[in-house]
Amino acid sequence: MARKNSKYDPYDHLPREDEAPAAPTLCWLCGRPTGKTIVWHHPVPKSRGGRDVVPMHSICQQTLIANFTNSELQRHGMEVAGLLDNPNVRKFVDWVANKDPDFTATITKKQR
Repeated sequence: MARKNSKYDPYDHLPREDEAPAAPTLCWLCGRPTGKTIVWHHPVPKSRGGRDVVPMHSICQQTLIANFTNSELQRHGMEVAGLLDNPNVRKFVDWVANKDPDFTATITKKQR
């Protein structure tokens, strides 16, 4: 009798049909499920000693980079609420709330 799961299964990295799919990963900033592309973002920049990473949409990460300096991101740390207090970020999150998870668009550059 053959084994159900071979010891040397070349397809062991793929999900099995009988396994339930994993729960979708949520974006750290907007809370929507991430699509095919996940950007792993450092809320506290690496240059400022940040080690933790969070999953984000690329458009959400671009918005943060366009609206905050590294010093400001370091001050906010892992707190999303402080970032959402910024009117530009709040407006963006409200706008992107009903978009497809893989939605992308160009973001305006930093205005300093």
